[in-house]
Amino acid sequence: MTKKSLTESDSNYDHLEKMNVSELLTNINEEDKKVALEVEKCIPQIENLINHIVPRMKKGGRLFYIGAGTSGRLGIVDASECPPTFGVSHDLVVGIIAGGDSAIRKAVEFAEDDERQGWEDLKFLGIKDNDSVIGIAASGRTPYVIGALKEARANGILTGCITCNENTRLAETSEYPIEALVGPEFVTGSTRMKAGTSQKLILNMISTTLMIQLGHVEGNKMVDMQLSNEKLVDRGIKMIMEKLQTSEEKAQSLLEKHGSIRAVLDSNR
Repeated sequence: MTKKSLTESDSNYDHLEKMNVSELLTNINEEDKKVALEVEKCIPQIENLINHIVPRMKKGGRLFYIGAGTSGRLGIVDASECPPTFGVSHDLVVGIIAGGDSAIRKAVEFAEDDERQGWEDLKFLGIKDNDSVIGIAASGRTPYVIGALKEARANGILTGCITCNENTRLAETSEYPIEALVGPEFVTGSTRMKAGTSQKLILNMISTTLMIQLGHVEGNKMVDMQLSNEKLVDRGIKMIMEKLQTSEEKAQSLLEKHGSIRAVLDSNR
């Protein structure tokens, strides 16, 4: 049986409109301090999920995030940062939001209530049985996400989820649930706050750990990052200087010759 929703429980604070700016900021920060500690409790769940995703991705599987509203947007943010950060293709980690791309900027009414559309969106993107799907929903009861995971699991696709309530339908539907119980929001029910922060932290942990496991980091450096602006080109030159113990001029020349940090390092092993 589903317990009382923590994400919709009454705030620990009241009369917010009577607080001054300093009080508002201090109290929001007090609530935010709780988030990392709750995420820490989730590490065994996160580890279990990652350990099952890695072998699939090493065999060519992809990772899909699927959510609605804030949860969907957070998945898209994390997925969209994998190509520039780790040099992977844009279809390796994919974020899907209820209502389609237009919902990234503007809410699409009732999109999250369609239990069938999530699976249709996954099928449209050609989901296969060696892929993995992580459903993201603070409440744990979003029909769009639950329906997607239900069908994915029925088709032999690995399923995980990130939610901020206990014993939800989403967790029951998922093979590897992650439950970050951050408690009531400062503004009652505004899950873009603590719940959203916990989801972002967990997504950071998942994608970063996966990319390291897949070999896209050496030492502590993003050796496969896309050199898409001058700042990143400069960072790439510094990586080569440090790794090869060479001058800035030589590092720049090597980078211009080979076109990427990885190619430079591979040619000098």
